[in-house]
Amino acid sequence: MVTLTTADNALKQVYLGVVTEQLNTGVNPLLAKINQTTSDVWGKEIRKVAPYGINGGIGAGDEDGDLPTAAGNSYTQFVLDLKNLYGKIEISDKAVRASQSNAGAFVNLLNAEMEGLIKASSFNFGRMLYGDGSGLLATITANTTTTLTVNTVQNLVEGMLIDIVATSNGAAVSGHTARRITSIDRANKTVTISGAAMTASAFASGYSICVQGSYGKELTGLGAIFKNSGSLYGLSRSTYNWMVPYMKDITNNNATTSISDIIMQEAIDKLDETSSSQVDFIVCSFGVKRGYQVYFDTFRSNVDILELGGGYKSISYNGIPVVSDRFVPANTMYLLNTKEFNLHQLCDWQWLEGEDGRVLKQNQGKPTYSATLVKYADIICDQPFGQAKITGITEA
Repeated sequence: MVTLTTADNALKQVYLGVVTEQLNTGVNPLLAKINQTTSDVWGKEIRKVAPYGINGGIGAGDEDGDLPTAAGNSYTQFVLDLKNLYGKIEISDKAVRASQSNAGAFVNLLNAEMEGLIKASSFNFGRMLYGDGSGLLATITANTTTTLTVNTVQNLVEGMLIDIVATSNGAAVSGHTARRITSIDRANKTVTISGAAMTASAFASGYSICVQGSYGKELTGLGAIFKNSGSLYGLSRSTYNWMVPYMKDITNNNATTSISDIIMQEAIDKLDETSSSQVDFIVCSFGVKRGYQVYFDTFRSNVDILELGGGYKSISYNGIPVVSDRFVPANTMYLLNTKEFNLHQLCDWQWLEGEDGRVLKQNQGKPTYSATLVKYADIICDQPFGQAKITGITEA
C-alpha cells in the first residue's frame, strides 16, 4: 500500500539524486562548466583569499651587487553571503489516498510534481546565472486593470509568482505581492496577473517585477560582475580596478555592428594580454548566435560542432564553444574563462527535513503536504579582469 512514509522514502532515496543531477548539469551549458565546491564556506558566508598581480621579488643585477628586494604576492579577500535557494512541491491528501492501492498512479503523481519542480528550478536557476543579484526581472512601463506593460518579457514565464516592487529600493507595493502570471503577450510585452485590479497609476514609472520575496537575494550572476563601478564581493572597483572586466560596445553611429571573428579575437587577445586569461566558453543571445551563423555562411565553408558536458552541442570558434542562452541580453556576447568561476555551496541540493526526519509535511490548516528542496550557495569569479563582454551586436 502506498503511504506518506512510502512517498517520503521515494523523495529521499530515488528522486533526490535525479533532481540534483538535473539541476547541477542540465540547467544550461554555462552551469555545467562551472566547478561546484564546498571550499571557502565559513558559516553563512563565502570568504576567499584573492591573489592579484605578481610576486615583486624579482630583478636583474650585478655579479657582486645586492639581490632583489623581497616582495611577496598581493592578496585581498572576497566576502559574499550564501544565497538561499528553494524549490517546493505540494501534494493533496486526496490525491495520496486516491492512489493508495495503485502504485503506478502514485509514481505518476510524484513524477509530475518532480518534473514541474525541475522545470521551474531550472528556469530560475538559469536566469540567476545572468542576473545581477537584485532579482529585478522587468520594469513596468504602464498598467491597466490586471495587465502590465513591461520593457522585457525575457525573464518572465506563465505560472511565476511575482512581487511588484519599487525599482530604486525593492520595497514591495502593498497588496501586490505573490501575484501569479496567468498569461504573457510576448509580441506586445504585456503580462496579465491574477488577483485584484491594479490601483496605483504610479506603476507607469519607477516600479518593477521580481520573483516573490526574492529582491536582493538571488545569485551573484554575470550581471553583477560586468559593471565598471560600485563594489563586488565586498571590494570597491575604484580601488581594485582588476575587478572590472573587459567590456566593449561595438555600436557604430547609433547602429549595431555585425559580429565577426576579428571582433571576437580582439576581445580574446585583450584578455590574454592584460590578464593571461584563456577564454574557453562563449555565450550570446539567440539573435547574436544567428548573426554569427550568417557570418559563417558568408565567409566560411564549414561549421565545427562540439560536444559539451551535460549532453549539449554547440558551434565553435577556434575550438571554443559558442552557445546561445535565452537569458543573455539582446545584442550581447560573453567571452568567459570558466575555470575562474566557482559555485561555492554549503551543501548540494537537499530536502528540508523535520525533527522526525520526514521531508513531506502537512501544511498548517490545509489537507495538503509539501516538501522543500534547498541549496545554500553563490558564485564567485576569481578573476573578473579575465572576462569579456561585447555589446551592440546586430541580431539576425
